[in-house]
Amino acid sequence: MTDSLRDQLLGLGFKPAPKPERPKGHHTPGNKPGRPHGGARADARSDRRDGKPGGPRGRGDKAAAGKGPGAHKSGGKPRSREDIDLAKAYAIRAQREKDERIEAERLKQEEARLRREARAKVDALIAGKTLNDPAAEVVRHFPYGGKIKRIHVTADQLKALNAGQLGIVQQAGRYLLVEAALLAEVEAIFAPAVALKVDPDAPAEDDPYADPKYQVPDDLVW
Repeated sequence: MTDSLRDQLLGLGFKPAPKPERPKGHHTPGNKPGRPHGGARADARSDRRDGKPGGPRGRGDKAAAGKGPGAHKSGGKPRSREDIDLAKAYAIRAQREKDERIEAERLKQEEARLRREARAKVDALIAGKTLNDPAAEVVRHFPYGGKIKRIHVTADQLKALNAGQLGIVQQAGRYLLVEAALLAEVEAIFAPAVALKVDPDAPAEDDPYADPKYQVPDDLVW
């Protein structure tokens, strides 16, 4: 309205309309935004503090959700069926090899125990029954354990030994002369203890050391 009309209205007794009050949160054009309360930024900060999905905390919750017990170490990728089967196969083979080693060790210990028991029986069997003569001067050589061994016998014992009437038993590194019947008993208990058992029907060339003229010199090193 023009000033003349306004003046005329005032002159007739009309009062001017009151000015509207400003709201408390209203910003004038000269004020700077960013007050700590009110506005979109304050709402965003409030959302972040409350842990709403829109804020950083919400994003962190989503990231943490992918790190649970069920997630795979390599970015949550599940193991394939082939990988699982291969792991099972390796585990089964490792267990089988372990069982085989344990069984082999058990058999080894069992064999050693049986040998000790057999040796003890042989020692008890031949105790007081050996025929070694301290005055014997004839050397009888024989192969045993991949080496050439020897025993001192008398002339008569040499003939009986070559005829199969006597035999030799190994006991703790010693070589003992025994009768053929006792040698057979020793063989039945523990065959490795039999050092020499002569077959009288075997060809002479099978035992070249039976003849004294083929004796191995004492100073010969094998």
